[in-house]
Amino acid sequence: MRAPFAKLLEDEEESEINMTPMLDVVFIMLIFFIVTASFVREAGIDVNRPEAATAVQKDRAGILIAINAKGEVWINKRRIDVRAVEANVARLHAENPQATVVVQADKKATTDVLIKVMDGARSAGVYDVSIAAKEM
Repeated sequence: MRAPFAKLLEDEEESEINMTPMLDVVFIMLIFFIVTASFVREAGIDVNRPEAATAVQKDRAGILIAINAKGEVWINKRRIDVRAVEANVARLHAENPQATVVVQADKKATTDVLIKVMDGARSAGVYDVSIAAKEM
C-alpha cells in the first residue's frame, strides 16, 4: 500500500508550471505594442480652430505649427518668432523629408501672421502646406 502513496507524492513535486514561455510571450507583445504605437505630435498650445464643411483628415502631418489668438507662433511646444519659421521648418523637414506642414490657426488670429507662416514653410522647401479646421 505504500507504493501508490509514494507515487502520488512524487507527482506533486514534479508538477511545477514553467513560467518562462509565458514571460517570453508577454515581453514580445510589449515590444510589439511599443514599436507599433503611433506617437501624436502636438504644436504646444490649444487652438480654437474654425469650422469648415469641406474639412478632411490629413494622415501624415509631420510638422505642426500653431498660431494662437494673440498671433504667437508655436512649433514643438516652443514659442518662436515668425521670422524663425523658415529655419525651424527647414530643420524639421531635413529630419523627415516626407513630412507635410499643417498650420493650426486660431479663429481670431490675423491673416498676416498666417501668411507669414505659410511663406516661411514654403521658403523652407515644403510646398504641401495645409490649414487645420474642425469638421462641421
